[in-house]
Amino acid sequence: MSVLRVGNASGFYGDRFDAMREMLTDGPLDVLTGDYLAELTMLILGRDRLKNPDAGYARTFLRQLEECLGLAHEREVKIVTNAGGLNPAGLADAVRALAERLGIPVRVAHVEGDDRTAAHPGTLAAHAYLGGFGIAACLRAGADVVVTGRVTDAALVTGPAAAHFGWGPTEYDRLAGAVVAGHLLECGAQATGGNYAFFQDGDVRRPGFPLAELHADGTSVVTKHDGTGGFVDVGTVTAQLLYETGGARYAGPDVTARLDTVRLSQDGPDRVRVEGVRGEAPPPTLKVGLNRLGGFRNEVAFVLTGLDVEAKADLVRTQMEPALGRITDVRWDLARTDRPDAPTEETASALLRLVVRDTDQQAVGRALSGAAIELALAGYPGFHVLAPPGKGAPYGVFEDVYVPHGAVDHVAVLHDGRRVSVSPPPDQETAVPAPVPEPPLPQPLPPGPVRRAPLGLVAGARSGDKGGDANVGVWARTDDAWRWLAHALTADRFRELIPEARDLPVTRHQLPNLRALNFVVEGILGEGVAAQARFDPQAKALGEWLRARHLDIPEALL
Repeated sequence: MSVLRVGNASGFYGDRFDAMREMLTDGPLDVLTGDYLAELTMLILGRDRLKNPDAGYARTFLRQLEECLGLAHEREVKIVTNAGGLNPAGLADAVRALAERLGIPVRVAHVEGDDRTAAHPGTLAAHAYLGGFGIAACLRAGADVVVTGRVTDAALVTGPAAAHFGWGPTEYDRLAGAVVAGHLLECGAQATGGNYAFFQDGDVRRPGFPLAELHADGTSVVTKHDGTGGFVDVGTVTAQLLYETGGARYAGPDVTARLDTVRLSQDGPDRVRVEGVRGEAPPPTLKVGLNRLGGFRNEVAFVLTGLDVEAKADLVRTQMEPALGRITDVRWDLARTDRPDAPTEETASALLRLVVRDTDQQAVGRALSGAAIELALAGYPGFHVLAPPGKGAPYGVFEDVYVPHGAVDHVAVLHDGRRVSVSPPPDQETAVPAPVPEPPLPQPLPPGPVRRAPLGLVAGARSGDKGGDANVGVWARTDDAWRWLAHALTADRFRELIPEARDLPVTRHQLPNLRALNFVVEGILGEGVAAQARFDPQAKALGEWLRARHLDIPEALL
């Protein structure tokens, strides 16, 4: 069958508004996807729904569609999105109303069954990560727009691929290829030079959004529309492939993809071929993300300028102690951004950051802000703060649990109102993912002179969050650099370079086909991004910090 061209126009709720129009006008497509959901987004939508039961979906999508629905209809491009969030039926109705107002004949379907909130009392939102076969059922029945709630990000691609090529649920290698393609597209411009370690290799001032040319055998080519910004090469694709993954087995509701089998090759300018992906039976359970309100949070950043920074910090802590005595969670962090004999006041200043969390809003709100501001004329010399503390904002906590496939009623609601149940895989067609035995290490480089230098001179990295854990994917750009990296960057060395991880479980996974290592750091993000437990709550820059750390690198690689 023909090649299926699937594009992406959103990697998160708040991504570039014009991307949908650009993707529809800058080149040919068959399907345009949009990923609007993340763990934090589900919490935001849950709070929206508390205020208005008819809310709970990504309203930006509707505004984009207002100017793009006609374009998609003219070009016969299907639109598949998880912008339905907590209310896919509500968004589907809103799209129908929009289409009627615009006079555009559009068939709208949606997928439901992911909502598990009633089964988890005390949560703001609890949703199972569904696969792509509900989407496929909607498209096979003739839908032009398919709206979902919480599906896996890759399902936005596996669903259209299964519908187009007629794949069944046990065609694991083909499905796994589509999962990898979906993972490469899901974060938008991250595949086209955005957030890329070697961003200076191309012009990334305004990267275009990616698309994948999928084939019936599950292989694909990742590219972008001609003439758009950014660039696509093996490095940008490797970086995105490692993003927010763990070991060699990448488990999902439709299939477990073997990331250690992926082969990438440059297939021309801005074209990377993805092939060799092997698939295995999906796990017997579905992941359910639980979002709940954890309490209230506040913070103050005290600016300490000039001399005696440590003594000034001690004075603030002592003066604030009476106001902090009954608060459950108090965290102080001193960032020594100051320099001696600094030419500007800003570079002469350090930041002392106080973060507090408690179930009592009053304790972290007015009581804290009053205590901090009362120091304005009674504190250390040069006292000021970056911004006055607020009244205390609610924060969320994320965790995940797992339920059998059969516990979820996965339903495709077709454009004509018919409801089609998506059967879960039989038990005999599932398998609990087991760790893949570590492959042998490559031959080490021969001994030679070394130089103390940043890791980033010879390796790229990309990092991200999964609940309270973080992953850091590190890859080498040459075979010789891989031979060194695989031996030098052990889990213990990682802990030395990232002191925050020193007392945490760190697991290293090898992916030789990608010349890559993937590190999973358990618990470094506390209770997840919504809890904002650390300076970089989503670990987005953890990989760049690692690249900036110095170690002994063979001079032959520098």
